[in-house]
Amino acid sequence: MRHSRIILRSGREKPVRNRHPWVFSGAIDRIEGAPQPGDIVDIAAEDGKFLARGYWNPHSQIQARILSWHDEAIDDEWWLRMLRRAIEARGPGPNEARACRLVNAESDFLPGLVVDRYGDWLVLQALTLGIDQRKAQIAAALASLLPSRGIYERSDVDVRQKEGLRPVSGLISGEDPPRLIAINEDGITLLVDIRHGHKTGLYLDQRQNRGLLADLIKAGTSCDAPRVLNLFSYTGGFGLHALAAGAGSVTHADASREALTLAEQATASNDLPADRSEFVHADVFQLVRHYAQQGEQFDIIICDPPKFAHSAGQIDRATRGYRDLNLHCFRLLRPGGLLLTFSCSGAIDADLFQKVVFGALIDSMPAGAGRDAQILCRLGPASDHPTALTFPEGHYLKGLLLRVY
Repeated sequence: MRHSRIILRSGREKPVRNRHPWVFSGAIDRIEGAPQPGDIVDIAAEDGKFLARGYWNPHSQIQARILSWHDEAIDDEWWLRMLRRAIEARGPGPNEARACRLVNAESDFLPGLVVDRYGDWLVLQALTLGIDQRKAQIAAALASLLPSRGIYERSDVDVRQKEGLRPVSGLISGEDPPRLIAINEDGITLLVDIRHGHKTGLYLDQRQNRGLLADLIKAGTSCDAPRVLNLFSYTGGFGLHALAAGAGSVTHADASREALTLAEQATASNDLPADRSEFVHADVFQLVRHYAQQGEQFDIIICDPPKFAHSAGQIDRATRGYRDLNLHCFRLLRPGGLLLTFSCSGAIDADLFQKVVFGALIDSMPAGAGRDAQILCRLGPASDHPTALTFPEGHYLKGLLLRVY
């Protein structure tokens, strides 16, 4: 089949040759043919030589997203093969209820597509026009590869506006999911609302970091029965793992009362002692200031805020937010305490985030009374959220595990 072609400007083909999946409008010299939005197109160098094949959206700044660097048909068999490759890369899962990411968009070489599994249900996100037009085809391929009771769409994300798309959510095929799905994560039951919860229902990218926290507490790395502060706790994942591992107390703090209610329900579902859990509905920025003024002290703090920078233009504001949060976290930590601090803003790279946290440490105490901190390890997303080596933008989650004296 002959496709319309995008001809790149002279000298602008290097990213494509290096297998970066995005073609920006400024790199395009001309269009040959009359492609419709969402159509499969060929990307060619100035001399007409074939470079890649992808889908087209003239209404987006990223006008083409590459699916293949080979001259091959992007047909049902292609989608089936690529989906199978992504799913099999996650390995066989346990028979018990589990949650994991199955397709991680550009980093699984399927730009614009996210697929998550929650027990017997699959959740699909179509982030781009090209995927949105093919979501029924993709859902049918998923159903043939994985047994599930239903496939639910959660394409209610702001990034779709850049593609000229409205937010969409609802059942694609099979049965509607129940209000809550109970997931087993390393022996801990987490309650997931895939219809209305953040992202597709759970922060799956933090799965291994939640397990790391549990291991630290079991090993007595901070102290025996530590007092834990779980900031931006959402439905309590970090705190539940901490309490089950032997934390003396856990304070969950979040601006969402609904999320805290789920955290409280999950505490009961895991038979964890209610008298060692506190659920604080508050603005976290105001709460950490209040705690600091009251002289509160914690042995472990988890600081996992939402995305502060959605673009390069928001970096300055975001860094001020991260500095303020981490400054107060340092003030609230007992000597020898642990801080797990994160940024999920893709526009903030790991080096900048570390510099911001460093600045917060320096500013956290009066002159002459500074504190010391060590980086015990750098943190990132769980292994089911791989980052393609040719797509560093996919590494959005970064964090630091610090010991603070």
